[in-house]
Amino acid sequence: MYDSLASHLAVNNWPFSLEWLPQPAYMVGGAVRDAILGRSREYWDLDFIIPSGAVKIARAIAKHYQAGFVLLDAERQIARVVFPQATADFAQQEGDSLITDLHRRDFTINAIAYNPHTQEIIDPLQGCADIKSGLLRMISCKNLQDDPLRLMRAYRQAAQLGFIIEPTTQTVIRALSADITQVAAERVRVEIGYLLANSQGTPWLKAAWEDGLLTKIFPNVTAESLQKVAAIDQAYIILSQNWQQLGQELSEYIRDTTKTTWLGIAKLACLVNPNPEIAEIQLQELTYSRVENKAVTTAMRLFPQCQKTDMSIREQYFFFREAGNVFRAIALLALINDILIEEIAPMINRYLTPDNLVAHPTPLLTGKEIIAALEIPASPEIGRLLTEIAVAQAEGKISTAAEAIELAKQL
Repeated sequence: MYDSLASHLAVNNWPFSLEWLPQPAYMVGGAVRDAILGRSREYWDLDFIIPSGAVKIARAIAKHYQAGFVLLDAERQIARVVFPQATADFAQQEGDSLITDLHRRDFTINAIAYNPHTQEIIDPLQGCADIKSGLLRMISCKNLQDDPLRLMRAYRQAAQLGFIIEPTTQTVIRALSADITQVAAERVRVEIGYLLANSQGTPWLKAAWEDGLLTKIFPNVTAESLQKVAAIDQAYIILSQNWQQLGQELSEYIRDTTKTTWLGIAKLACLVNPNPEIAEIQLQELTYSRVENKAVTTAMRLFPQCQKTDMSIREQYFFFREAGNVFRAIALLALINDILIEEIAPMINRYLTPDNLVAHPTPLLTGKEIIAALEIPASPEIGRLLTEIAVAQAEGKISTAAEAIELAKQL
């Protein structure tokens, strides 16, 4: 265990020198837990407990390394230093000792401290034993009550680590489930995002619903809804096997600034109200961004169109124009709603072909060129002409700018 910790938390891999930390100083939380598990990280997320002067030390490190500095909690003396490939949080020790501080944490596996100066492990709550057993065990009921987000975090961490929740802990979570409404919606949304990102999260999403944590968050969820979420995972496998590129795109975040994948968008569409207008309100209340909200509701509105096997080129053009990249999620929803893969395959192939003029039109003319060629004033009519030109191009009726101008004259 000591060898594992030393190799995975080697100070020469840190974004700053150990010399900046006073003695004693302790690393805690997920980085220590993952090092014991032998899990490596591309992006370091380090947490330190400092007996005193935590913010001052963080500020000095940030200044020396020209890194970002964020004061997270002035009263509790918590600050963050942001490096290109890591973040390091520095927190003042809570209570009169390290042991007291560790007893205030959420789960035993996250209450293990490591002294990088001496390579000593401090484990007063037998977190190492629970890691070995694959158990997520609460430290106390009061700790869960103090921050009810920990109730949801239990399911997320169980999913990420492949652990099970210790039975007494799960019983307490069920009893406290109503407390989740005390937590800010955006904090809950982040935890749900992790559960939606891959198939490992699906059974734990179901468990969270069964234990009462999702009742207020997603009031429309039923056992059938969660069966659809599981079906999304299976559809994802099928699409990935047939179209590797599409599988890769589905696992990507819809924006760099969000933590929701396209796979998550399709699953959200199964959890909200089936009416897109009501779903939009629900997603707003959960503080999903406009981009995420639009992606979910667009997917909900458009996937039924995939049932139409004889869509004309014109209809497909307008479908893709409205769908855009949301087509990734639409394909998943289509498959779990009894649309055969053979029926949607032509549209997937169009979407994945960059120069396909139906899914990815390349304009023959600009609006300014039409105005100049036809000697007409700027107006909404220009947009209509451009659309008709694009449809004619997709249909193979025209292929040059001259033909486009001639068509515009006729129109």
